[in-house]
Amino acid sequence: MVIFNEKEKLTPAIVELKNQNKTIGFIPTMGALHEGHMSLVKASKAQNDYTIVSIFVNPTQFNNPEDLEKYPRTEEKDIELLTKNGCDFIYLPTVNNLYATGEVAKKYDFGTIDKVMEGASRPGHFDGVATIVSKLFRAAKPTRAYFGEKDFQQVRIIQEMVKQENLNVEIVPMPIYRADTGLAFSSRNARLSEQETNDAPQIYSILSKAVALKNDGKDVNEVIKFVKDEFTQSPFELEYFEITNENTLETIQHFSEAKNIRGFVVAYAGDVRLIDNIKF
Repeated sequence: MVIFNEKEKLTPAIVELKNQNKTIGFIPTMGALHEGHMSLVKASKAQNDYTIVSIFVNPTQFNNPEDLEKYPRTEEKDIELLTKNGCDFIYLPTVNNLYATGEVAKKYDFGTIDKVMEGASRPGHFDGVATIVSKLFRAAKPTRAYFGEKDFQQVRIIQEMVKQENLNVEIVPMPIYRADTGLAFSSRNARLSEQETNDAPQIYSILSKAVALKNDGKDVNEVIKFVKDEFTQSPFELEYFEITNENTLETIQHFSEAKNIRGFVVAYAGDVRLIDNIKF
């Protein structure tokens, strides 16, 4: 396995492989890696000749400098995990390798998809995400890039950015990787207490029951009421639950309004903000 710290060294190495008609799979991450990330590595290895993982905590997507400071950095452990899982290349850039001094996120026009849900509470966040992923795609020049659907809104943003910038990369959304209990893998899970870890699978359980209600003929309002009532009786504090059109991410009033529909939830376990979603 080879580690690159500079795009000036990574890019020529990748170009050389692509000139030999090799395919490149890429997983951009912010580190604190877990089994969910490894499921993306596994998919990339199955579908490409070479797999690259980048680890970079991107400053332009944090609204709060304190959050950036607190973000877990577990580089040695991450490298060990990637080595064990057969990753070919790791890209570990510094801020200076990707951003010019004083450079800020590019301003994008994503229509509605960056204004709702996570975008509503974190203005500018998705501009930061799109900016860094665009820079990473230009450095790693992947054939395919893999993203977990736990951050479904982020996947939609990246799909739009690729379209707008006309980048030659296939975006491969991957199903949410869950523990046997149903809890979605997340770097944040490490911050949960033992009790919270035991309680957290209830979130997916509530979502699954919501889908069952829809399949029993209940409409959007009844399903939303059910979910809110369930959370009232749970140990979690619900921030939002929304049922949206997967394409526009705009909320729907009736299930008949859209073909591809997804429910999104954000809830707090203590001070840990957990996100999850489910296809209806």
